[in-house]
Amino acid sequence: MPYEYRGSEPDVPKRVLVIGGGPSGLVALRNMIERGGFTHVELYERRDDVGGVWYFDEHQEDKAGAEDAAPRWPSPAYRGLIGNVLPEYLSFSGFPFPLPPSTPEQPFPTLGETHAYLQAFAAPLLRAGAIKLSREVVSVVELEDQRGWRVTCRDWTKGGAQSVEEWDAVVISVGWFDNPVWPATEGLTTLRDAGLAHHAKWWRGPLAYSGKKVLVVGNGNSGNDIAAQLASVSEGPVYQSIRHPALPKFPSLPNERIIKVAPVARYVLSPEQPSKFDAVLTDGAILSELDTVQIGTGYRPLPSFVHVAESPGAPAPLPIPDDGNPRVASLHRLIMHATNPTLGFIGAPLAHTPFTIADIASTWLALAWRGEAAYPTTREGRLVWEAQRLDLIARMRREMVTPSTFVTYSILGPSEQEYATELRQDIVKARPELDDTLPLWDDARTAQREEMYKTKFKALQWASTHNQS
Repeated sequence: MPYEYRGSEPDVPKRVLVIGGGPSGLVALRNMIERGGFTHVELYERRDDVGGVWYFDEHQEDKAGAEDAAPRWPSPAYRGLIGNVLPEYLSFSGFPFPLPPSTPEQPFPTLGETHAYLQAFAAPLLRAGAIKLSREVVSVVELEDQRGWRVTCRDWTKGGAQSVEEWDAVVISVGWFDNPVWPATEGLTTLRDAGLAHHAKWWRGPLAYSGKKVLVVGNGNSGNDIAAQLASVSEGPVYQSIRHPALPKFPSLPNERIIKVAPVARYVLSPEQPSKFDAVLTDGAILSELDTVQIGTGYRPLPSFVHVAESPGAPAPLPIPDDGNPRVASLHRLIMHATNPTLGFIGAPLAHTPFTIADIASTWLALAWRGEAAYPTTREGRLVWEAQRLDLIARMRREMVTPSTFVTYSILGPSEQEYATELRQDIVKARPELDDTLPLWDDARTAQREEMYKTKFKALQWASTHNQS
């Protein structure tokens, strides 16, 4: 929908802080500097390199227990990870992703290739001093009368020395992969305490489970990858517990060693063998004497270090609604906080092509903060987008023949083209010169994006016959 200012245009922030050095944060930093032209822009990243989920620290476990070492924040990535997005749709505007040195049968960039691309993109920003590594943000607190944000952080290059700063505007580019979702299944906490249940966030490959009897919960990307890897080393079949069928186009190879089973009703630790357990399924079946359960049920956004004043009084942590649509609440267009527009979120939605969505969203935010891209000037007006999105998701769920956990507020899904196109139109209206630079969304390119499912399936087939993962 079109937006117009109904009051005075906002004050342009001078000092802008971006939090998080993954893909969303890096492109947001570049766009705030080059397209926003603010007086001072920096990015803080708590780890010792950029890349976010794509930065797999080979020595992260070794360093975790070292005395006087900075805290470690491991990535959920794992050795052998290959993405499911082609280079064209991983390319930030003005910085094309190089064709990976892979075979034509496997055109998707690997973990290492994607990390190298992000490092190359960040290199000039690092040289310019715009990126501060090993800088952990402890809290972001809204100041009185929306006068900015108090940011408390620790510098782990100086032993964790703490400092407090004030910034006019803040971009949050973290929040999903820090917060794994654990099912509320009876007995699962007991298994976790016994070291028998693990989340996909900490998956590091199948070798530790050679000869084990295993159960995988979930059939998203992580669940499918873990089940496929375990199938080659497990004792007997790998059981994969599924609540809802996968999306029809979701790429996953059939495997006779993977047996799909019903959801788990409860887990029962064996009294005779403390390292074994049973899984009682909702259909009454029992999987007995299991050695491990791997949980691939995803993540939820929870940047709990951010405190906003939703109502008069002391700022409180961001609320995360418990209404079946996990999200950062009160965001206009999944980007701008409704209560205080100087708080932005890049990377809030889960998209088919997240790099390009982060690019277009952060460009829009930079222009909105400059007063060049319009948005409603009242809190109520900025909340309309969220209400309309919730109504859309509710209607889609009612019309579904087969339920799917992928139909939810934060997953753009079929809405991605409309969402990105509207942002792009606002940007080009303000800056026509960006029209030839920004990524495109139209029917033809959406069809190309959809074809990536088939391409990925063929790549998986090729890899399975060439002993690659």
